[in-house]
Amino acid sequence: MYGSRKLTVGSFAILLLAASAAFAQGTSGQQAGPGNSSGQQVAPAEPRASLNDLLMEAEAKNPAIQSASHKVLSLRARVPQARTLPDPVASVGWMGSIKPFVTQQGDPSSFRSIGATQEIPYPGKLKLRGQIADREAEAAWWDYEATRRSVLAEVKVAYYDYGFATKAIEITYKNKDLLEKLIKIARVRYQVGKGIQQDVLRAQVELSKLLQQITILEQQKRTAQARLNTLLLRSPEDPIGSPEAPQKPDLGYSLDQIYQIALEKDPGLQRGQRMIEQNQYAVNLAQKQYRPDFAVGFQYLNRPAMPEMYGATVSLNIPVFYKTRQREGVREATEGLVSAERSKEDRRTTLFFEIKELYLAAKSADDLAKLYSEAIVPQSSLALESALASYQVGSLDFLSLITDFTTVLEYQVGYYEQLTSYEKALARLEVNTGLDLTR
Repeated sequence: MYGSRKLTVGSFAILLLAASAAFAQGTSGQQAGPGNSSGQQVAPAEPRASLNDLLMEAEAKNPAIQSASHKVLSLRARVPQARTLPDPVASVGWMGSIKPFVTQQGDPSSFRSIGATQEIPYPGKLKLRGQIADREAEAAWWDYEATRRSVLAEVKVAYYDYGFATKAIEITYKNKDLLEKLIKIARVRYQVGKGIQQDVLRAQVELSKLLQQITILEQQKRTAQARLNTLLLRSPEDPIGSPEAPQKPDLGYSLDQIYQIALEKDPGLQRGQRMIEQNQYAVNLAQKQYRPDFAVGFQYLNRPAMPEMYGATVSLNIPVFYKTRQREGVREATEGLVSAERSKEDRRTTLFFEIKELYLAAKSADDLAKLYSEAIVPQSSLALESALASYQVGSLDFLSLITDFTTVLEYQVGYYEQLTSYEKALARLEVNTGLDLTR
């Protein structure tokens, strides 16, 4: 009745060894093939999704990056404006008739006039205004850099989540095939009187759990796909392709080295420094507001039947309200400078915490990944082989065999989960350091 009677525990052990070998090949940095253990024909592989290509696409298309870039260009265009003199003011007028430009004959006070006036700020004010605008543009550039790095890190994180879900689904499907064969073995043993029906039912429950796990992993994969597409300004449903084989990059830096690099490269600190400089220039400018600005003017008067007249004027503003204007302006600029200095100190403290947290997360995930690949998975696979042998001779119950089987699956997926956590921690470290830690 059942064609699976020829399937023995020994043949299942051979399939298990093949699956363990495939996992070992995957942990050595090579992508395990998509084939299954039953020898069935494999469907054509999806096109490969290159992380580097996705990063370049994100940098070119992501709206947050583009918005920050255009803000920098906008503020840089403000610098020459701040350094330029105010526009001269031209004027025309007349005195005499109510009609435009009509004078009264014989009246020497009647005239037509043309004039021009140019405001000239006190020496040094224009330069300081240009320096303030320049530092604001520089701060905006570091905002852009922070946005760019954050978006690229998010692309990497989503890509690693996508890759983990893909790999976990692949492993789970292979173990599902093995479990289905184990169910057939349990059925055969039950039919020949060497097993009990409860063993078959337990195996089917575990199979349902695997199907549940696959459903969860598929949802995680689709979520990561939608996140990637959002960062790339695509439709959430656009296909991504097959992720690259997971590669464990080497951190290669000590914690102290990362601290020093972050002090020089962290966008938050660099922006804070530009804001300090901007506010220092603002203090200098506020102090110069005690000095008057000037205006020079020229006027030409045309008088009928009388000699033409020319005139010039020089004027300046007098800061008589310095107690409520200039003094308070200096106080405002000084408080702004103190605020910028404290903000940079806060960023420095927060930065060190973020780096320490990510560094410890990366080290912990790295250690766990090594433990999984070098000890836990091989040992659990050997334990499962031993359990199979014991089950074959009747010295081990089926529940213990199933428990060992699910443990191996859990550890295999756990390895890639820790590898993904390691890559994600490095990707987030890149935001603060500007280092290329994951490629």
